[in-house]
This record gives sequence, structure tokens and C-alpha cells, in this order.
Amino acid sequence: MELRHLRYFVTVAEEGNITRAAEKLHIAQPPLSRQIQQLEDELGVQLLERGARPLKLTEAGQFFYAHALQLLSQTRELEAMTRRIGIIDRKMSIGFVGSTLYGMLPKVIRRFRAEHDTIELTLHEMTSMEQIAALKEGKIDVGFGRIRHEDPNVRRIVLREERLIAAIPAGHPLSAEHPALSLHDLASETLIVFPKAPRPSFADQVLAAFHDRGLEPRKVYEARELQIAVGLVAAGEGVAIVPASVQGLKREDVCYKALDDRNMVSPIILSTRLLDESREIRLLIEMIIQIYEENQMEYIKP
Repeated sequence: MELRHLRYFVTVAEEGNITRAAEKLHIAQPPLSRQIQQLEDELGVQLLERGARPLKLTEAGQFFYAHALQLLSQTRELEAMTRRIGIIDRKMSIGFVGSTLYGMLPKVIRRFRAEHDTIELTLHEMTSMEQIAALKEGKIDVGFGRIRHEDPNVRRIVLREERLIAAIPAGHPLSAEHPALSLHDLASETLIVFPKAPRPSFADQVLAAFHDRGLEPRKVYEARELQIAVGLVAAGEGVAIVPASVQGLKREDVCYKALDDRNMVSPIILSTRLLDESREIRLLIEMIIQIYEENQMEYIKP
């Protein structure tokens, strides 16, 4: 059995059609059909239900598909790590969601560059889900995200459960009320969530918090990113739920209020490739954990 057999079978399974799979793989249909038949002959089992439209997997085919996906992912990860280790000029890439820039991430970057000036460090803004794919493809080495997503090839470390707060327009009646607001107080307002896409994202965490409490915001406005959401709040277009560290984005036209629910938190999650044990990754992870421990009382769950 060769890796190409796995790639061919996974593509056929995902497309549900031999012709479309052949087009995607840039090969002719008859050779692809023969390759799948050879794979079944080698395994001694039938993987596809012949005659079904679209093609369906047998029980054995479903099992093989799930494990083939994992093997192909591990292969891409191995290729990416090998190429990176073989580069003489050390380079590292960090993916991050925008809101983490208001927390410890800038401090991490400054200290790492100061202590390891021979390693070139590049930054890439991307969503939590984009980071997972980028890690496995070798495009980044470390990710700072907020979505809890299980992937067998990615190691996750929750660095912090950051408190969430309300951002409301300055002068809004809610700004003069109790020191802490509830989601019930905000449900009658236009709720500005971010990012608009791709999903799932921080926006879904916020909406789920309302739904879990039996609340439905009067109106939901989806902003492309955090700074646009805060700008819309400043313009009086609505209110937003943001990580507490965003208070560092000081604006006279926005008022930040605590929330009275201790469970209103958002994780800051460090992600790396599961099998990546390179020296640079270990140094960076150790530094990140140290910095977060040094600042553990800042913006954490009360």
C-alpha cells in the first residue's frame, strides 16, 4: 500500500464520485478506478458500495477513510517539520487571533526576539480554525487562538481563561448603572459580534453564552473584526462582548463594564503540532508559559 493509494481513496470518498475525484487529482478516470480496485484487492475487503449514487463507503471503507485521513495529516506534518529542521537559517511563524494582541502576546514576541535574535520570527493574523490547518501544513509553528477544537495532530495548552466584559457607547444609560452588567441587561440592545467569518469563531462563543441563559439579543450585527466592532460601539450602533484585555484599546467614546457572571470567560489557547519537539518550539513554549504565569492575575477569571 502506498501513500498515493490513500490520497486517491480519500479524494473519491470525499467527492462521492469517481469522475469528480479524477478531475480533482488530475488523472484519468479508468486509472483511478484501477487504483481503488487494487487497494481493495490488497486489503481483501470492499471499501465502496458499487452502484450507489453518490458513492457510499462500506463499514470497512468508513473505518479505512478515518484512519487514512489521520495518516495523510501526519505525513504532511512530518514533511513540514523535516523541511523546517533542515533549514540552516532558523525561522518561526506565529499565527494569532487579533484579540490576543491586547494581552501577553506582544510581550512574548519582544522577549523571544531579544533572547533569541538568531531566529527569524514572523506573525500571521488568522482565525483559530485557520491556525489548525496552517499548523498541519507547516505554514505556522505556533498558534494563539480562542476556539476549543480537538485535532489528533495538534497539541493544545490553555494559557488562560480570560474574563469577558461589555463594551458600550460612552453616555449610554447602561454606563451609569451598576458596576457590573448581566447579559439580560444587554439582550435588548443590538449585539455586535466578531469576526463575521469564518465560523466557528469568538462570535459563536458570545452568541452561545446568550442562548445558554435563555436569552436572545434583540438584533445581531456581524463585524469583520474586533477593531471594527469597537468602532461601531463608539458610533452608538450597539454593544459588544469583548475580552477584558481589550480595555488596553483606550477610547473616550467607549465604556467598558464588567459582567456579573463568573462563567463569562474566553480561553487563550496555545496550539502546536503534536509531534514537533524541536528546540525552538520548546524554547518558545517555555517562554510563553513563563510570561503567562508571571502575569497570571491580569485579566483572568475572578
